[in-house]
Amino acid sequence: MTEVTALVTGDLDLVAEELRAGDRFLLTTHENPDGDALGSMLATHRILEALGKDSVMYLGAKEFPLPVEYQFLPLEEVFHEPPADVSTRVLVFLDCGNIDRMPVDFLREDSRVINIDHHHDNTRFGTINVVDVDASSTAEIIYDLGGILGVDLTPEIANALYVALVTDTGKFMYENADARSHRMAAGLIEAGVDVNDTYRRLYEHAPIEKLKLLARALERIELRDDGRLAVTYISAEDYASTGASEALTEGVIDHLRTIDGTRVAAVIRDQGERGRAARKVSMRSTDGEVDVSAIARVHGGGGHRRAAGFGTDLPYEQVVEFLIGEIETQLGD
Repeated sequence: MTEVTALVTGDLDLVAEELRAGDRFLLTTHENPDGDALGSMLATHRILEALGKDSVMYLGAKEFPLPVEYQFLPLEEVFHEPPADVSTRVLVFLDCGNIDRMPVDFLREDSRVINIDHHHDNTRFGTINVVDVDASSTAEIIYDLGGILGVDLTPEIANALYVALVTDTGKFMYENADARSHRMAAGLIEAGVDVNDTYRRLYEHAPIEKLKLLARALERIELRDDGRLAVTYISAEDYASTGASEALTEGVIDHLRTIDGTRVAAVIRDQGERGRAARKVSMRSTDGEVDVSAIARVHGGGGHRRAAGFGTDLPYEQVVEFLIGEIETQLGD
């Protein structure tokens, strides 16, 4: 990649200039994409199209099917293989804290990379980096970018950004949701977002298989380390018995984080895809005193202080012991 450009955090003017000057772009996001990743990518794609640019979205085929919550997003245009002309395109990474976690074999030494993110542990891997750690979501940054570029906030762009904002703020319940987030939400609603319909699609559209899988996960909850760690396990056999796919695990962890006295909630689940680690570990810090992103980085993962994950081949019990040790280290026990 070409020389990294130093930017003041949150300064989008240079990115706007780059997007105006360029003609061809490839947009992508992190593995196991969440609502912020998908919504920010889709909104940026539509913004570039409004500017008359040649934009393509890319996610590896292994990311599909998406979690059921996000399958209503209009992502039919996503490429599952990099286009033949990828070497001529500016690469835009959205919501990606660490490029080392990305299967991007199309990245070249001379690739021009725009890195737009809000994770505090972002490694600033781009040619141009905008990392706004005060933003609740990458979507907040894209919302501001669209304004700088003078692109009309269409209902489709607004819907994509609203999905991203709602999911990354935990329905505006997390501490990252501030006045800026609510002002953005108001602007998106004024642009045509149907709040009730969006909430129904995200949170009230579950197939019966998801509830059967959730029941198994809840039945298996353990409280460890004097109750400071609430953990459960979803096995390959659970998927087979319930008829559920891995895409239906979204939201399981939210039930664990509500348990009284819990400092860290964790869901450990089997992954069946070849080329992935045997298990995926998702974590939430309930009060923010434990930085779960620091725990995730030990195994090559990442995320936010209060929400992070990593892949591992360790068996369940060894993962639990690892988590307990990291929690005790951070809390000074």
